[in-house]
Amino acid sequence: MSGGQTPPRKTQRSIISAASKPAFPRHVRLWHDHARGRWTILAPERVFSLDDVAVAVLQLCDGTRTVDQIAEELSASYNAPKVRILVDITSLLQELADKRVVLVL
Repeated sequence: MSGGQTPPRKTQRSIISAASKPAFPRHVRLWHDHARGRWTILAPERVFSLDDVAVAVLQLCDGTRTVDQIAEELSASYNAPKVRILVDITSLLQELADKRVVLVL
């Protein structure tokens, strides 16, 4: 490139699978807004409002549990089929990974 500019970095898309260990990057955090009574994800220059299901999933995203283990825990907590939960949370986490607010360890 001219003028001493460096080309833009290409970033590879993280793919969420049952074996993925999702976590928040250092600059992103899950936060409860007590004044408004809701949970949000705080990221640089962005805020994401969350529903109760997303909160339940994201509270388990600590970088040590796999998506499969998270689905197992939620299945036991909500007495719901693990397969269905796994499909739903994989989709949720993939969407958040694409927005770079969840990473895969």
